[in-house]
Amino acid sequence: MNVSARFLAAWLCAVASLLSVQGVSALAQPAPAIPPSAYPVFVLNSLDDSVSVINPVDWTETRRIPTGKEPHHLYMTPDEKSVIVANALGDSLTFIDPRTAEVQRTVRGILDPYQLRFSPDMKWFVTVANRLNHIDIYRWDGKDMTLAKRISTSKTPSHLWIDSKSTTIYATMQDSDELVAVDLATQTLQWRVKTGAMPADVFGTPDDKTLLVGLTGGDGVEVYDVSGKQARLVKKIQTGLGAHAFRAAGDRRHVYVSNRVANTISKIDYQTFNAVSTFPAPSGPDCMDISADGKTIMVASRWARKLTVIDATSGQVVRQVNVGKSPHGVWTLNHATRQ
Repeated sequence: MNVSARFLAAWLCAVASLLSVQGVSALAQPAPAIPPSAYPVFVLNSLDDSVSVINPVDWTETRRIPTGKEPHHLYMTPDEKSVIVANALGDSLTFIDPRTAEVQRTVRGILDPYQLRFSPDMKWFVTVANRLNHIDIYRWDGKDMTLAKRISTSKTPSHLWIDSKSTTIYATMQDSDELVAVDLATQTLQWRVKTGAMPADVFGTPDDKTLLVGLTGGDGVEVYDVSGKQARLVKKIQTGLGAHAFRAAGDRRHVYVSNRVANTISKIDYQTFNAVSTFPAPSGPDCMDISADGKTIMVASRWARKLTVIDATSGQVVRQVNVGKSPHGVWTLNHATRQ
């Protein structure tokens, strides 16, 4: 037996001895758990066809994940085991592990998934086709989706909201200036109402009685009473030019809206329906996520290729992180509640 062989035999004996004492292989021990504060932040680069993975400890971009064409929005599966990236021009969904940032799978044949959302009861998965003018309703079995109904809409469906009882889908029609409601059980259109110019994101209050709609073609947010058979406009909250995307603060009282043209973010009290503060957010603020403790706002600066990090208490920009072209959706597992 040569020296190398004797060394290998001795090493194997040592390993066997260790296994007999410990009962398990040291190599099979699970990796150390990632603390929630270190879960990666995902930023979609719509014009680079990629996802930037950000380390929130030192705020550096650690890698870029290729996706299908034009990823715009992303959403977590109900079991929080995957974050789903919707690749609008790629007609596909990319599933990513929200803890490790590893790509899990790609689902193809999903036509123009611009925006996406799960129903709270976890039975339905819904997408809007921004360029093809339809809403797709899929049955969700916890792993796979099956198309239940495709509903033709008016021009440029933009954003979605589903009520807490999983009964109604609300969707904005950006180029038709409309808000529509769809019954989930029957997959039929319930009503449509005219809105202000270029409605974008929509946010529902926890009691399901009121919807907020951001007007990208205007300077504020419209408030609709949806407790009756037809939506009724009850108020307009002036926030800033290009009111666009919502993100709840997590305290069940306040919601932020990004004003993309004004380069600001406004905080709205949705019990009084007043804007209680507005602070700077540079370079076309778009989608946001909020840390679980409610202290940090992470917003895509659409025109600057940056993720902007803002102190939610002071409203001051803390730092910016370089990402790809036209950053849009932002998400992290370490997030505040959605209402």
